[in-house]
Amino acid sequence: MENTLFPIFLKTDTFRFLIVGGGKIGLEKAETLLRQNPLAAIRIIAREISNDLWELLREYPHIEWEERAFADGDLAAADFLIIATDNTGLNREIKERANEKGILVNAADQPDLCDFYLGSIVNKGHLKIAISTNGKSPVLARRLREHFQEAIPENIHDSIENLNAFRARHKGDIQTKLASLNQATALLVSRDNSKKEGKQYKELTFEIAVVFLAVFFGYGLSSVISVHDLNGYIREIPPAFYGMVLVGFFAQLVDGAVGLGYGVTCATSMMLFGIKLPAISGSIHTAEMFSSGISGFSHYKFGNVNKKLLLWLAIPGVVGAVSGALLLIYLGNKYETVTYAILASYTMIIGIRLIIIAFRKKIVRKKVKHTGLLGFSGGLFDAFGGGGWGPIVTSTLLAKGRKSSYVVGTVSLAEFFVTLAASITFFASLGVSHWYIVIGLIVGGSIAAPLAARLAGKLPQKTAILAVAFLVIVFSIRMLFKIF
Repeated sequence: MENTLFPIFLKTDTFRFLIVGGGKIGLEKAETLLRQNPLAAIRIIAREISNDLWELLREYPHIEWEERAFADGDLAAADFLIIATDNTGLNREIKERANEKGILVNAADQPDLCDFYLGSIVNKGHLKIAISTNGKSPVLARRLREHFQEAIPENIHDSIENLNAFRARHKGDIQTKLASLNQATALLVSRDNSKKEGKQYKELTFEIAVVFLAVFFGYGLSSVISVHDLNGYIREIPPAFYGMVLVGFFAQLVDGAVGLGYGVTCATSMMLFGIKLPAISGSIHTAEMFSSGISGFSHYKFGNVNKKLLLWLAIPGVVGAVSGALLLIYLGNKYETVTYAILASYTMIIGIRLIIIAFRKKIVRKKVKHTGLLGFSGGLFDAFGGGGWGPIVTSTLLAKGRKSSYVVGTVSLAEFFVTLAASITFFASLGVSHWYIVIGLIVGGSIAAPLAARLAGKLPQKTAILAVAFLVIVFSIRMLFKIF
């Protein structure tokens, strides 16, 4: 066998861990242990302790440490040894001394010196999953951990508690208990199957209904409007409508494949077409209102919405959206050139922001401050510039280490209320004179949606975001040159 590892789970309350090395790797190993047990007995010996590790030691004062070279006597108070130095010869020497005393050793990035591995660990309440690639690819193990961390629901802890209570109430031998548990959990599978069958039935019913309604209304419409009249109506469609179809197609393609950029892509493209400024933002928000409503409701249904965060984003966001729309209407009518310059500069800043997002490294979870101000700013700039809610609000929350599913779900639902408020403001002031722009964006986006769904995940996220940022910055610079 190539993989002879035997996975076990240690009760870390009774074991003592010695870490030799105070650099980045030593910090990572200490954090790994503390994530499983914040009170784990850890001792660190290192010639030099890094600044980041000093911060950890201040946060966990129970950790013992000494800033000096390793000595044989350090092994006397250790059950497990983790070597985190970059000196291979020293690592091998320390391992030999530890093994002579019966102490198991883990040496970072040196599988041949390891008696055990610290795998990637998924934590969900009582559920704990350890993943190992036999020391061959820690990156793959980390990616699998991230996948399972997202895929397994947070309430799995409650399910385990319920099953434990169910198990405790059943008397008898182990076979009887297992039979009862198997029977109870089998219902979950049968329900899933029935839900799938029900979903397939609903989809078939919906498709038949759509076909029937299309035939019914098509036949009824043909008896009222002749082909000649229809051709006349088509000729009356403004040429800009077809340009908006292309803009909607391209923007939806970008947004569906990358996950953001719909508004800012539409805004920069429509400015080049010479569309009036208030019509740009009003059209984008009207077209986007439908997609954000459907997306937000879906996230709410699947439990991806933090209600408290939703209120702190949506209410200030609505106020900001109304303020931004009124500001654009006023500036757009009286100071068109200045407003074009402001919007082009704004979209260029968003493009730069996207570049920062693309190169952002994974960071530690931090407290989000001034959430209401974040929602107001996002709504204000989104309504004024025709886009930017996602790049501003979503990126800020993700940068604070918030879970992506809850961030995307909550921000998507809040976006519906923001776009609704902006759309009502624009309609109340401008009417529906720009209907062809709205319909063009919706038609183009609808055509691109299936293709965008297929592209989603095909292009690396970093590459895709950089591509969007490049286009937005180029369009913005071109617009600024056109103005000046």
